[in-house]
Amino acid sequence: MAKQRVLSGVQPTGNLHLGNYLGAIRNWVEGQSEYENFFCVVDLHAITVPHNPATLAADTYTIAALYLACGIDLEYSNIFVQSHICAHSELTWLLNCITPLNWLQDMIQFKEKAIKQGENVNTGLLDYPVLMAADILLYQADKVPVGEDQKQHLELTRDIAARFNYQFARENPVLKLPEPLIRKEGARVMSLTDGTRKMSKSDPSDASRINLLDTPEQIQQKIKRCKTDPIRGLTFDDPERPECHNLLTLYMLLSGKSKAEVAAECQDMGWGQFKPLLAETAIAHLKPIQDKYHEIMNDKGYLESVLRSGREKAEAIAISTLNKVKSSLGYSMPV
Repeated sequence: MAKQRVLSGVQPTGNLHLGNYLGAIRNWVEGQSEYENFFCVVDLHAITVPHNPATLAADTYTIAALYLACGIDLEYSNIFVQSHICAHSELTWLLNCITPLNWLQDMIQFKEKAIKQGENVNTGLLDYPVLMAADILLYQADKVPVGEDQKQHLELTRDIAARFNYQFARENPVLKLPEPLIRKEGARVMSLTDGTRKMSKSDPSDASRINLLDTPEQIQQKIKRCKTDPIRGLTFDDPERPECHNLLTLYMLLSGKSKAEVAAECQDMGWGQFKPLLAETAIAHLKPIQDKYHEIMNDKGYLESVLRSGREKAEAIAISTLNKVKSSLGYSMPV
């Protein structure tokens, strides 16, 4: 029996941080042998907000190398760059033409980001969910690893696929409706400066996150200065202590200990004892990832071969899906 297919990706906007790793990539790694995996660097999504053209290509290679360094295994997984496959853009246009505008205007992330950007908000930000839908539907993905904040986008993807199949492929549905693959524990890693907000690459303060390529000194300083409270004794799940819950969760995930073990170990600790412990654990956990990353980046030919092979495998599936969509819409095929 064929394995189910998984599709996911990360934007090449700056360095990956612990939120990306613990909330997404480590989960990909742990479950990858169960699925046929396609992991892309979603560089088309990166320009929905202001970006630096001088670093986009280099950042794209950095993310691909970090995928490998974090443990993505090419025996089970394919890694490719979104913009290297033109079918993503073409399917987005086709799906745009069947997607009601009000579906996009109702997206929570668009509303939040549009407020931040004001008059500079672009059409791409509004249309981001349709591009995401195209990414998923091109590969006939069975499962999509998503955090809680992306569930609405996946629901939209399912709505778009169902609408297309109903209108243009009722007898023989063309697009598969994907299911979410959500891991509750660690799915939402919060900011070091505000335990009520998600750790994010878009946060203007680098102190809010631990990046996967941060030096030991940077990690120590960020944890030393991160927001805490004056209460001695550390506990999970206290709504009045979001930072305490977040830092204990980070320690649990990075140390590999159970929630019960961490709760027992830290119940009588003060921050002066716990913060060095968390910093030491984070540094030790990230060191092999950083070592592997530098090894990969020093062999550009290898990284290029990985992306070339991934593109070839992904493109064959994407073009097949795109052609079925175009045929259902009534387009003539190239002769």
